[in-house]
Amino acid sequence: HNAEAPNLEQAFHRMAQMEPNLDHDVSWFLLPSYWAKMVVALISFLCFANSYDGDFVFDDSEAIINNKDLRAETPLGDLWYHDFWGSKLSSNTSHKSYRPLTVLTFRINYLFAGGFYPVGFHVINIVLHCTISVLMVDVFSILLGGLQFNNKGRRLNLAPKSSLLAALLFAVHPVHTECVAGIVGRADLLCALFFLLSFLGYCKAFRESKEGYTFSVFWVLMSVILGAIAMLCKEQGITILGLNAVFDALVINKINLLELIRKLLYKDKSLENAGLLRKGLLFRITLLMCGGAGILYIRWRIMGTGPPAFTEVDNPASFADSLFVRAINYNYYYSLNAWLLLCPWWLCFDWSMGCIPLIKSVSDWRIIALAALWFCLIGLICQALCSEDSHKRRILTLGLGFLIIPFLPASNLFFRVGFVIAERVIYLPSIGYCILFTYGFSLLSKQAKKKKILAVAVLGILLINVMRCALRSSQWRSEEQLFRSALSVCPLNAKVHYNVGKNLADKGNQSAAIKYYREAVRLNPKYVHAMNNLGNILKERNELHEAEELLSLAVQIQPDFAAAWMNLGIVQNSLRRFEEAEQSYWTAIKHRKKYPDCYYNLGRLYADLNRHIDALNAWRNATVLKPEHSLAWNNMIILLDNTGNLAQAEAVGREALELIPNDHSLMFSLANVLGKSQKYKESEALFLKAIKANPNAASYHGNLAVLYHRWGNLDLAKKHYEVSLKLDPMAPGTKENYNLLRRKLEQLQKKGG
Repeated sequence: HNAEAPNLEQAFHRMAQMEPNLDHDVSWFLLPSYWAKMVVALISFLCFANSYDGDFVFDDSEAIINNKDLRAETPLGDLWYHDFWGSKLSSNTSHKSYRPLTVLTFRINYLFAGGFYPVGFHVINIVLHCTISVLMVDVFSILLGGLQFNNKGRRLNLAPKSSLLAALLFAVHPVHTECVAGIVGRADLLCALFFLLSFLGYCKAFRESKEGYTFSVFWVLMSVILGAIAMLCKEQGITILGLNAVFDALVINKINLLELIRKLLYKDKSLENAGLLRKGLLFRITLLMCGGAGILYIRWRIMGTGPPAFTEVDNPASFADSLFVRAINYNYYYSLNAWLLLCPWWLCFDWSMGCIPLIKSVSDWRIIALAALWFCLIGLICQALCSEDSHKRRILTLGLGFLIIPFLPASNLFFRVGFVIAERVIYLPSIGYCILFTYGFSLLSKQAKKKKILAVAVLGILLINVMRCALRSSQWRSEEQLFRSALSVCPLNAKVHYNVGKNLADKGNQSAAIKYYREAVRLNPKYVHAMNNLGNILKERNELHEAEELLSLAVQIQPDFAAAWMNLGIVQNSLRRFEEAEQSYWTAIKHRKKYPDCYYNLGRLYADLNRHIDALNAWRNATVLKPEHSLAWNNMIILLDNTGNLAQAEAVGREALELIPNDHSLMFSLANVLGKSQKYKESEALFLKAIKANPNAASYHGNLAVLYHRWGNLDLAKKHYEVSLKLDPMAPGTKENYNLLRRKLEQLQKKGG
């Protein structure tokens, strides 16, 4: 046996040499496997390192900050019945994005960080991308060099230079920035990780022998399990099972697809000789198909109801009446995705809402993009099927497979998706792009006389991509930079203008926010959220009539828009149209049963109408729905205080402080009640605690001074009156009380004299 081993190894090497070596003509760096992986890891880290201290941006708010599934009080089991955003999968409003393992990693991040601190979330994303890029070295060595082993069973890397180049292209591709720098991109990263592990696990199932390949059922099943895990991170993960089957047919069984099609068409009896049965291909594909069908069935059962309901603004082409218009626009979207892979210069966080106007006629010049896409695809497919070079057929088919198959769930072919273009869904298809680019580079190198110039050009592309990644990562660090970066890319996107406006409004720059909200409404006259936010700002600026027009239009367009109904009620209340306001509030509550803010505003309306019982009931409802609703508690205490119900006001105040013990406004309101009830010591303690929490509130010092004044502590009263007047010289009543105290002190001094 020992004597035969070297001969067997030589035989394997001869088999490897029978096929053209992709590295032979490639002028590129040749590094040992360990160093190649270190270089890829380092460069992928440098591309996105500056995103580590970024904020939570865009979708991170809904998927992380507002997602109750991250908090310890939510049972872990709920993750399996909720979608990515924390809603029940059975709900009609659910997006049906089922990614429980991704949400679980967010939850672990949250627990270890002790709260919503984005650094830990970003670091994990960067580490995941580096890990995936390192795995790509092994994946590309198989896809570009084939699956060959030495006599000890160790896999040979027959394309070390090409696999390094392809892995670097993947690691530094700017289109990946959304997945790495945006925390929500964790779903794509985890999916890619298990996607690649499934592929490598499938490759591990095979061992080379004199007769060909033997395989392990265990590793085939393990690849199915890893594919299922990939799908539990993001839906695209299921496509690895199809790619494993393609790899098996082309690399393990070396099937010529064109020849197979011919034999099937002519019912050739020599099909057995094609290797379908002899090498166990049908058995393995049956395992993959059964595994995939089982996974999809379980996923369908968990999802419960039908597909998610998206709106026309999310994906306008899918709502077009004409099949021709739908088909032509879907194909245009594919060409734009291809262009983002080829030239990732124009990147945007959101491509919906008019960013890409619909093609409605063949006279539209953008038809050229479709023609170019299909010209290239058909050319590549013909070469992949008809080339006499088996090496070329294999690489092109694998490249096209990895480019197209992972993209299918986002293609609108099987179901409507909730976006026009999403850079994150190109993360996996970019593997196919890197294969095709590297193969093209090898062909050019073979023809080129000055190979070093070509190598320098590719190195230049890599350096430009590194810089582009760093720039794009910095734009993803804050919402302001991210939203503004989109204005030049998608100036027709109403959502971009809306988000810029919202960001400005959150920072208090209402004048600038109005401009962007108006532009959002101009670009999309049915954009109810922009109307609602613009109406809110106009309401605060006392431009009530225009605010009412906007909010009325918003609820007319979307009758179940609860927030707009509530805001319309607030405007109508300000215009003293109380009956209409009350009706608007109740309509809002009808559409959103648990709406504490609406109950709070309804209570304010009833208080203005002196309907005190109704006001107290409304505020009580607000606190039941939201126990930490400080304003509702405060208004209850103040109303009871003003109507002379001191005992009830005190009881409500104590109840509120038990629930919100550090709220200084509640301490202040309860202190006022206790002072009137002549519980001076307890009142003083609460006033001092409130002042410690908020020392610059003039009213806190003024009311404490009144307490001391009543209590007879005149020197302390004088001190706090003076502090109050220093903080607010126009404080109502304080100056009069201070003058009364001074006169009293003067009288006491005279008596004492």
